[in-house]
Amino acid sequence: MTDSEKPTALLVLKDGTVLRGRGIGATGEAVGEVCFNTSITGYQEILTDPSYVGQIITFTFPHIGNVGTNNEDIETSNLAASSGVRGMVIKADITHPSNYRAAQHLDAWLKARNIIGLSGLDTRALTRRIREHGMPDGIIAHNPSGEFDIPALVEKAKAWGGLEGLDLAKEVTCGQTYTWDETRWVWNEGYGHQTSPRHHVVAVDYGVKRNILRCLASTGCKVTIVPATTKAEDILAMNPDGIFLSNGPGDPAATGVYAVPEIRKLVASGKPVFGICLGHQMLAIALGATTEKMHQGHHGANHPVKDYTTNKVEITSMNHGFTVSRNSLPDSVEETHVSLFDGTNAGLRLTGKPVFSVQYHPEASPGPQDSHYLFDRFVKLIEEAKG
Repeated sequence: MTDSEKPTALLVLKDGTVLRGRGIGATGEAVGEVCFNTSITGYQEILTDPSYVGQIITFTFPHIGNVGTNNEDIETSNLAASSGVRGMVIKADITHPSNYRAAQHLDAWLKARNIIGLSGLDTRALTRRIREHGMPDGIIAHNPSGEFDIPALVEKAKAWGGLEGLDLAKEVTCGQTYTWDETRWVWNEGYGHQTSPRHHVVAVDYGVKRNILRCLASTGCKVTIVPATTKAEDILAMNPDGIFLSNGPGDPAATGVYAVPEIRKLVASGKPVFGICLGHQMLAIALGATTEKMHQGHHGANHPVKDYTTNKVEITSMNHGFTVSRNSLPDSVEETHVSLFDGTNAGLRLTGKPVFSVQYHPEASPGPQDSHYLFDRFVKLIEEAKG
């Protein structure tokens, strides 16, 4: 924004830094952890990803909103509600949408989902700051009048305790058990339906993305989704062929207080188990490892990962601020994938059992589809277990 403009939105960090811009989307204020995402497309999927609960997303790609929004590219299981993302920061103003699938302007879409936005910021400078100093806590505020109580905003940012120690899965998990049969999107056809499933998978919902469920359905699975607090005995009583541990927000150690004991029982059952992101982290804890907060996290759709089991490199979609500590993996757990950006753990499997997980998002949405093979790998384990 120009020096002569009166800012209508602020991003205030807890160290007192004030960043000014133009307000978009909902009005009001929201506190959260400020991260950056390097994806050049898929902003609607990112903004509806339940894993972003408690975060303010800075998009490094300058043009966000130019293809508008639609009713299909939504990742939260609740189509009408916000995923829990606290805010959005972009550089260029939102242009009028130009895409044959566009149904609504991003600004109107943000308002409808109560997401506060800020444009006109030097997002590269903010990204460099995060890379150097880590993800800061902050508060995003939008007031069309341009009137702000900056000292009060700074105090609210300081008062927020951050994501460490927070169990956020309970904010986004489903309220009751339901089934899923929708399959992956096909160009000019939309979504399909799985009408002849060969296997039954129970997915534990810690904040699951819809495209994960579509990928499971597309590989021949009937999917039953259960709330995050569901007991292992109740899951096993459904007689699943495999068990899926979903992605989600927050600190895995906090959610793990109630989830990890149940995961241990699921592993002990001998059923094939597959985990993604938060599910991966809590599976690691259940197997004896520990997790830790990352400096800047991984948020984007261009992260290279090496699969040690095949020696192939894939480009992946990532969204996490916690990681499994590589040095804490017990001897019974084999590291299967590693990030080629910073060497952090990106996958594991339990020796002698059909149990594995990855830190990244093989369902993409947005992102490359290099990792769709992992859903086939899960189904192969199910078929082997069924004989």
